[in-house]
Amino acid sequence: MVLKMKQYSNLFPNKEAFITFALYVILFVFQGVFVTASKTENGDYDYNTTLVVFLSELLKLVASAFLYTYKKDVCTKKNKPYAVYINKPHLFKAIVMNYELLLMYFIPSLLYCFYNNLAFINLSHYDPTSYYILLQFRVVLTALLFQFLFKKKLAFMQWISLGILTLGCMIKNFDAASIQSRDDTDLWSQLFNIYFLSINFQNFCSCLAGTYNEYLLKTKGSNVDIFLQNVFMYLDSVLCNFFILMFKGELGTIFEDFSSLGNIFVILITINSAVVGIVTSFFLKNLNSILKTYASALELVITAVVCYILFSIVITPFTVLSICLVSIAVAMYFKNPVSNVTMNLSDAKDREPLLE
Repeated sequence: MVLKMKQYSNLFPNKEAFITFALYVILFVFQGVFVTASKTENGDYDYNTTLVVFLSELLKLVASAFLYTYKKDVCTKKNKPYAVYINKPHLFKAIVMNYELLLMYFIPSLLYCFYNNLAFINLSHYDPTSYYILLQFRVVLTALLFQFLFKKKLAFMQWISLGILTLGCMIKNFDAASIQSRDDTDLWSQLFNIYFLSINFQNFCSCLAGTYNEYLLKTKGSNVDIFLQNVFMYLDSVLCNFFILMFKGELGTIFEDFSSLGNIFVILITINSAVVGIVTSFFLKNLNSILKTYASALELVITAVVCYILFSIVITPFTVLSICLVSIAVAMYFKNPVSNVTMNLSDAKDREPLLE
């Protein structure tokens, strides 16, 4: 019992961390369902997907700025029975003071920008369950990037767990029946087409963006308010999406495209995406990128059931086998979790010896 509690505390350091984990999984399942429901009968979208991503990033920026401005920082001391409110700089002054961190956030912002826009493209050619399983190729890449950035080596059982997770994804790849193709082509053409390359580039963007974002949250920005860091992220992201709209030549018709955003599912996609973004920052701040990949794997288990109920998307034997392997991998990881707490730079200095 004590051992189980220790494993649980290593996995989720507090109740808030578990709630963040659960919210992350649930919200991403909703996102896949909403995007699928917003597609036309032909599998296309009758709205400007880039504009939806832009608006969701703008909503994240506004929400983060609001939360930073009106959230009161409280400092409690043992020798004082009352809380002390900390005066913090106003938003614009804080941005100027931390401009270097703002520039650093351009890297994950651009990568997330690619990721979000590719999600619409890839979901139009894959059913949600296949889409999320294909995304699991990011598992090993995330682990490698995690080791490189945080100078931590994963244990043998953790790598075994990651291997099983990857195997589950590979099995699903050869389930040609679950991959939607517009043409009657052979198996290899269905697997290795332009959208297969697209989803793997999306994987790369996700891995590097998530791991680098965690790196900034726990190192360079460990002493910076998390909502201010979100402001940096989404300010950069809004700029990136604006340039994508300009690159695609859609700025001229942007106001005309607003009329197509009245669909209830499009509105839900925008709002849900904004909430997901903020929850993700708390996930990476309090947990880690490795656990995030397992959370994403759990999404496919829930998504398979939900989409079977809502959209009658068939769960094939390959899907069942893949889900079983993913479940085993998740269970193994939960017994051997990676611990990667926030590295506070000021605390690290305090722990340095005064005398050599």
